[in-house]
Amino acid sequence: MTDGFQRIRPQNYRPPTRQTPSQLPPRQPSAGFAQPMIQPTPTLPEVPAPEPIPAVAPVIAPLPEPTKSAPLPHFELDLDGLQEKKKRRFKPSKKQVIVSFVILLVIGGFAAGWFFFLREKPKTTPVTAKEEAEQVQEQPEEEKFYSVLTGVETDKQSAARPVTAIMIENSPDARPQSGLLEAGVVYEAIAEGGITRFLTLFQDAAPDYIGPVRSVRPYFLDWAWPFDGGIAHVGGSRDALEAIQSLNIKDLDQFTNDEAYWRIEERFAPHNVYTSFEKLDALNKQKGYTSSTLTTWARKQDVAQTITARSIDIPISGFLYNPNYEYDKATNSYLRSQGGEPHRDEKSGDQLSPKVVITMAVPSSIVNANDGVRYEYSTSGSGEALVFQDGIVSEATWSKASRKDQVVFTDKNGLPFVFNKGQTWISVVSEISDVEYTP
Repeated sequence: MTDGFQRIRPQNYRPPTRQTPSQLPPRQPSAGFAQPMIQPTPTLPEVPAPEPIPAVAPVIAPLPEPTKSAPLPHFELDLDGLQEKKKRRFKPSKKQVIVSFVILLVIGGFAAGWFFFLREKPKTTPVTAKEEAEQVQEQPEEEKFYSVLTGVETDKQSAARPVTAIMIENSPDARPQSGLLEAGVVYEAIAEGGITRFLTLFQDAAPDYIGPVRSVRPYFLDWAWPFDGGIAHVGGSRDALEAIQSLNIKDLDQFTNDEAYWRIEERFAPHNVYTSFEKLDALNKQKGYTSSTLTTWARKQDVAQTITARSIDIPISGFLYNPNYEYDKATNSYLRSQGGEPHRDEKSGDQLSPKVVITMAVPSSIVNANDGVRYEYSTSGSGEALVFQDGIVSEATWSKASRKDQVVFTDKNGLPFVFNKGQTWISVVSEISDVEYTP
């Protein structure tokens, strides 16, 4: 074996006997070539023969020039044997095929499981707080809309609605009323004969059944005017109707806009006039009263407090009209009663429950007006007030610079009050000291 190759030797090959150069026969010149001229070899001094070197097996054994080519081995092709082997070729059984298929499925399942679950997941670069904040800033927040009247979150269309004021009766024949539950702001004062009446103001809410609607008085106009809304009423005192014209107040009088009102048969006149915001909105649009520019009170979220006023009694007139409020901690609101019974909405049956209750002492008198004896309040000026919200009572001062200006409520430090979001109910009394409350 040399250089990775094996020399093939014939069967009758015998390696030649190793001969020294002196034992080789003289080389004969080849035919056809001239005999070279041989110069006589000069005589050299005899040199003693070197000691023999041990024989070492040669790396490559020289091959002699064969005198005759060795015969090549002879092979015969056994065709019969090949046919027999072909007949005996392996043919798998049906059971072996099924087992092989199941094994392939198992192997494939393991491979898929490794790929999806066990293989190393690509590493993600963690997002820093700064980058996360920048991503949040890049996403614009959804715009929110709030009622200017109540501070309650609402939709864009409702937030842009004009304020509408509606006069609602409170005589025993008018109870239970409809629409008071959804009003944003309610003023409560005596109309005549000790009977109280409500000035209700709406913006984000739009009830479809409101009433009974009754007549208006001059002081209700003074409280409604700063809200820059149309006022719905059924007639009014002569002074009030003249003021609507002279002060250019947005008028929605039933006398001249009968299509926006209807009378129900379940009650007798004058306690049966009703309206809806579907009709009032159409009337506002017809008259061009499509927006309101108003200044109202700042609003806030509810804040839990140590209760200082759980029950409130407000003397406005007599027993049938004096309201009582019980603080409901669960809703942070005040459940209203009058005449010894819960004050409820006619349609839903729900008890009225304003988030803020205010009593304000306003000077009043009975005067001989040009159309009879009338009750009158001095709406401009200032006076004492009490604010009930979050279960507590706070001393306050109310002030109103003119008929058109908004009523401002300030605390004992002279700072404007911030009211809870939701319905605000204002009851007008003669003396603030007559208001009673218990913790």
